[in-house]
Amino acid sequence: MSFPPQSPAPDATQERPHNYHDGRSSTLKISQRERPYPEGRLIVSRTDLNGTITHCNDAFVEISGYTRDELIGQPHCILRHPDIPRAIYQDLWSTLQAGKKWHGYVKNLCKDGSHYWVYATAVPNRRGGEVVGYSSVRREPSRSKIAEAEARYKQMLATEGGA
Repeated sequence: MSFPPQSPAPDATQERPHNYHDGRSSTLKISQRERPYPEGRLIVSRTDLNGTITHCNDAFVEISGYTRDELIGQPHCILRHPDIPRAIYQDLWSTLQAGKKWHGYVKNLCKDGSHYWVYATAVPNRRGGEVVGYSSVRREPSRSKIAEAEARYKQMLATEGGA
């Protein structure tokens, strides 16, 4: 007797190869488990001009599953979930490098393979008129906005050939 293939359980972890924008590649642990956004809190981080994390607040540490020491000095893209199209990150970086504020919905990857959604606002940090890094403040998005972003990103990924 033959049984049809089954989808993994929602909390099952799968391994997927992933290529980062900077040419690095790794195997990511991915699960369908969503972590709840920390109620009433903002997630805050700062990076240098290359996107290397230089500061993260307690809410960021708690939801990501990484320790502060594991985050500081790492490229922010370690949180990049493969369900987010490359074009979103290209838009984020080109906007910031043009000295402007960027905002959008982002699905971030936790250390254990689970994920969490945020509404992110990122801005250039200036010192003496010169951009010296970037800050990002993330808020809890509504379920309806997450659903809209998921549908849009799914279409974008299809045209990208899968991210």
